[in-house]
Order: sequence, then C-alpha cells, then structure tokens
Amino acid sequence: MTEKPFPDNTPPDAGERLAKRLARQLNCSRREAELYIENGAVLVDGAVVEVLSTRVHPGQTVAVAPGARAEPVPPVTLLLHKPAGFTVGDGQPSAWDLLTPERWQQGNTPAPLKMLSKHFQNQEPLLTIPIPASGLTVLTQDGRIRRKLTEDALFMEQECIAQVQGRIVQDGLQRLCDGTAIAGKRLPRIKVSWQSEGHLRFALQGIFPHEIEAMCAGVGLELVGLKRLRIGRIALAGLAEGHWRYLQPWERF
Repeated sequence: MTEKPFPDNTPPDAGERLAKRLARQLNCSRREAELYIENGAVLVDGAVVEVLSTRVHPGQTVAVAPGARAEPVPPVTLLLHKPAGFTVGDGQPSAWDLLTPERWQQGNTPAPLKMLSKHFQNQEPLLTIPIPASGLTVLTQDGRIRRKLTEDALFMEQECIAQVQGRIVQDGLQRLCDGTAIAGKRLPRIKVSWQSEGHLRFALQGIFPHEIEAMCAGVGLELVGLKRLRIGRIALAGLAEGHWRYLQPWERF
C-alpha cells in the first residue's frame, strides 16, 4: 500500500500530476490539492484516486466530492488479530499483507467510516508478540498511542492464554505467580491460573509475552501455543483471526 513515485523519465505525453491539475482547477495551493487527494475526495473520470503521483490527461474529468475539506488525515490505530507464524517485522508470512479491505472487520459502529490509503502508511507495531504467537497486535500512526504503549509498557496489563503440555512441578503455579519460575531471575508477581486442562491464563504486568515460554519451562511445562487476548482495556473480543479493525475514538488502553 506504499505509494510508488512516478519515474523521472516519464514521457511528456504521460499527462500532468493530479495535484497540479486540481490546484489550478480549484485555484488552491498544491498542498491543499494533495490533502483533497489523501482524503479520498478526488475523482478522476468518476473513480476515487488517492495516489499523489497519479497523472491525468487533458481529456480526463477531475472532480472533488461535495463537502470535502483540505485537511490532514487524522492518524489512526489498527488492531489486528495476528495469526500464529506471521511477523510484523521482516520476513514471510507478513501480517502487513493482512491489512486489506476484505479483512477489515467493521462491526456495528465503524470509525472512521472511510478507509484511506493514508491509514496504512508509517504504521508502527507496538508491544509485539513472538512470531509463533497469535492474538491482539497494535499498529499506530498516533503519537499519543505510541507514547502510551511505550512509556507505560511495564504498567500495562496484558492477558494471554498459554497452551502447555507436560507435568507441572508441585509448586509450579505458585512459582509462576510469585516470579520465581525462571532460575536466577526474579520477575514481578502476576496472576496465573488454569483456564482449562492444558491452558494457563497469564495476567502480565511488568513481564512481556516473550518471557512466558521460559517461565513455563522453569516449572516443567512446554509452551505449544500462545494467544494474547487483551492489552490494558482493549480486548481481542470478537475480532476474527487474520482480520483487523480501527481503534474507536472513545476506546482507551
């Protein structure tokens, strides 16, 4: 979804840049014209165009949607149900490939109402989980969200379900709770309980999900699956695996 620059050796008959044409047509600045385009408010021959490098020919019709404003697109935060095995860094399969219109889970109160190409530029993943894990993953353009999940990372409770196998040692559950599961390393006290046979619920605070594997190994268990259900007050809820949604304006971590 990254905009590709128009090559420098473009032939003269390739047309002029859409923003230049629009600025002349509306008698506005080039930047204002670009803002109209980024907001998905510009139509070329009746089709919405959001790519700034688009070029148009004299015979093509350029119009702006009624009521559109030349304002910066507000930053958004995306919530993704990352499948196990997908990465938000380099490598394949990539979770970035899941951020498509078809996988947008809108729900009953979608916000923003219009999906824009601008929403997928410069997204930063925060509080990432291991590649073999699945569950709630946060990507944001919003500096306030970035600061919140960075500065308060150690104080933000994360809820995870660990699928385990093996036989836990006699005092294993207590050691997981009191921070002594890993030999030679003292961890903060947390809440750990059996959700069902073979599944432990971790309410982590001051501990990150990637440490769960070592904690389980320290009490005789093998971690075979991990799923993050919640970060702070934001839960995975009904978000289907491999799908994403926008963080709503009223939601807070």
